Amino acid sequence: MKLKDDELRGSFPPLVTPFRNGNVDYAAFAELLERQIRQGSHGVLVNGTSSEPSSLTVAERNQLVTTAVQQAAGRIPVVAATGSQSLAETIELTRHADGAGASAAMVVTPYYIRPPQRGLVAYYQQVAEHTSKPIMMYHIPGRTAVTVTAETLCRIAETVPHFVGMKHASTDFGLVTDVLKDIGPQFRVFVGLEDLSFPMLCVGACGLMNAVGNVSPGKVAQLYEAVAAGDLGRGRAIHEELWGLNRAIFFDTNPIPMKYVMWRMGVLAENEHRLPLSKPTQDVATRLDDLLRTTPFLASEASRLAA
Repeated sequence: MKLKDDELRGSFPPLVTPFRNGNVDYAAFAELLERQIRQGSHGVLVNGTSSEPSSLTVAERNQLVTTAVQQAAGRIPVVAATGSQSLAETIELTRHADGAGASAAMVVTPYYIRPPQRGLVAYYQQVAEHTSKPIMMYHIPGRTAVTVTAETLCRIAETVPHFVGMKHASTDFGLVTDVLKDIGPQFRVFVGLEDLSFPMLCVGACGLMNAVGNVSPGKVAQLYEAVAAGDLGRGRAIHEELWGLNRAIFFDTNPIPMKYVMWRMGVLAENEHRLPLSKPTQDVATRLDDLLRTTPFLASEASRLAA
């Protein structure tokens, strides 16, 4: 599958899931997506890690994808994260995303199982049979206990024509260069670790799928655009502006700190999670409040939203 040059590139924040009284608040979710469009995000990712997908039912995950596609209405692409530890569940989620009109599917390596590399190849081959849309891998070893090799990625790309890229949430810079050299520069590698956004873009990543894009969509989009335009000085300056926020959202398990910040800014009406996630401790909340006060671009948006 040959993608257009500008297809699946840019900042695609993995949207959080708003809850109200224990239920998914789909209206609030649609508002979050609209905010992404207003602030210049190039696309969105639905049901990524920041969405708390393991606490959602299949029906809820599917409805979030449908809601996102309907709200986006073709203005920006919607990538649906459709992976699970279960092949059958992954196929069900992927089929729905395809039928709902998602632009692409992103499938996490099946977690807990710790499969061999040959099993991963067969897994992605089989999932790909259930969609004609572009399909990508979500590589996040810290969450899944699965590390993928460049050889495995090449094997999948050789046998699945619409396997077009990956979200790489790992410190392994070498893998990025290996796959771009072995598969080709058309292979899309999205950065999944905030700290490494700027340097990984510089070695060839196509964009960002950063949790902090929930908090400051415009700033993250500007980081991508600066590097894409070759303005590395501007890119580094934005990277440094985002540094405190990048660190702060991992004061606790993602998305606990991020949802708290969004709530304090007025972006979220409720600060709810589903167990086993929970609200931050008072110590973490205090540190996040300090961040909001001392980070100019966050304080400015919080003031604007409160007005």
